[in-house]
Amino acid sequence: MDPRPHDPLIDALRAENEAMRSELELLRDALERIPHGMCAFSGDDRLVLANARYRKIWNLPPDVVRPGATFRQIMDATPGSETDASRSRPQPAPGTEGTRSREWQLDDGRLIEIVVSRRADGSCVALHEDVTEQREAQARISYLARHDLLTGLANRAVLREELERALAGNRRGETLALLCLDLDRFKPVNDTYGHAAGDDLLRQVAERLRGCVREIDVVGRMGGDEFTVVQRGAAQPEGSTRLGQRIIEALSHPFDVDGHVVHIGTSVGIALAPVDGDDPETLLHHGDLALYRAKSDGRARISYFEPAMNERIDARRGVESSLREAIELDQLQLLYQPRFDLRDGRIVGVEALLRWRHPQRGMVVPDEFIPLSKETGLIVPIGRWVLEHACRDALPWPPHVTVAVNVSAVQFAQSAVVIDVLHALADSGLPARRLELEITETAMVRDPTTVLTALHTLREKGVRIALDDFGSGESSLSQLRSFPFDQLKIDRSYVHDMPDRADLRAIVRGVITIAEGMGMQTTAEGVETEAQLSAVRDLGCTAAQGFLLGPPMAAEAIAALLAGA
Repeated sequence: MDPRPHDPLIDALRAENEAMRSELELLRDALERIPHGMCAFSGDDRLVLANARYRKIWNLPPDVVRPGATFRQIMDATPGSETDASRSRPQPAPGTEGTRSREWQLDDGRLIEIVVSRRADGSCVALHEDVTEQREAQARISYLARHDLLTGLANRAVLREELERALAGNRRGETLALLCLDLDRFKPVNDTYGHAAGDDLLRQVAERLRGCVREIDVVGRMGGDEFTVVQRGAAQPEGSTRLGQRIIEALSHPFDVDGHVVHIGTSVGIALAPVDGDDPETLLHHGDLALYRAKSDGRARISYFEPAMNERIDARRGVESSLREAIELDQLQLLYQPRFDLRDGRIVGVEALLRWRHPQRGMVVPDEFIPLSKETGLIVPIGRWVLEHACRDALPWPPHVTVAVNVSAVQFAQSAVVIDVLHALADSGLPARRLELEITETAMVRDPTTVLTALHTLREKGVRIALDDFGSGESSLSQLRSFPFDQLKIDRSYVHDMPDRADLRAIVRGVITIAEGMGMQTTAEGVETEAQLSAVRDLGCTAAQGFLLGPPMAAEAIAALLAGA
């Protein structure tokens, strides 16, 4: 039995005290569990309470963080200092009620954000948060939004901002040049050594570009292997010419990529403000046009924008549009030039030559539209059309007559050749041995891995392969070792002067000997005179073609010629 008398008032007070104790424990537990550091000071600036998170953030000794400690004692033990940005913020007047935000940089580099709420009686409560990781993440996001991830250069968005800023200054009399460039021979590096090697090369290019410019210039990567430089405050055009030459020189030296010595290069197109444009889009467009001109003129060139470039590009677009229509409206036509065996004089094959029957311009020769079709990718559907029609036309001709079709590096790069050839053969019923694909040395050099893989696949199917324009490319003899060609076509530049030049005859004699030793046939191209024909026959060439023997003609004329043979 409880000997104590039961007093209802005392029981009520006990129950109220117990409830208050429970609430206090709950508040104390909540204070310790919140993710922020928290402290409270009385009106005379003495510490009332501080949770564990507060003590951990500031790493203060226990004897400092104790109830009753003054604000000055705690501040004297606090490492670091308030940041300049925090001190410059507008804050409530001292002694007034309100909330202020402070930012503290610790000696170990961490950043602490503090929100202090002060009451009218002078007491306050403060929340403390370690925002180091949050600010680093924000800085990283901001950096990625403004920089190319691979090279660390300014990205397209920043470049436009810089151009806007520079153009605004340009209106006050400052000078501005935009230099546009892309890399020569970059794709073979990717294809031969892999994309990781290509990325390494781009990083090295970026580093060399940084070394070419001043601190006030901006180097940017537009994507792929395209870069830009914004040059300010230099006399123009002399300043941009010197910078362009430095860039060309810097990128002409060999690179070490994963232990491989790599040679690339670049050309530079330059647009000047305000004469070539007073807004970023116009300036970039004109810089690209100047770059296109520089690359057309050859490698390692500088070209400045000229108004006539816009006229040429408009004309180019018109030709491109008409060429697309030509495919749809069946305006393309194939002519065939016969190839004659020099031993018995019979026709052993024909070469398919493309023409464009333009409704206004009449017959357009390939030199006027094939380069454009390669640049725009239209060569792929055009090449498909040529294969289909050439195989179909050749089917009724005698079984010993082959039909040769030229294929470009673009068709190989887009993986179109194998599929298009097999489809054309299946659709026409032409035996694979009667189709001969002609590929130039330039295509072999530009993308050897892709080209050789496709050629081996087609050779296994029975398709014949010829190396066209031999002697006009970049690495002639090396190509003969890379693939067992069925035929070697000697470029017309050798044939033209052969009767009068002993050195050319010696070269061609050596080529024919090599071809015979490797089991290849040889065809002399561009035979136009009896002297040329006699020369190639005497040297042992297997076959010949040219206007002397037979000009390009329609399929019906070839059929009649074969029937009368």
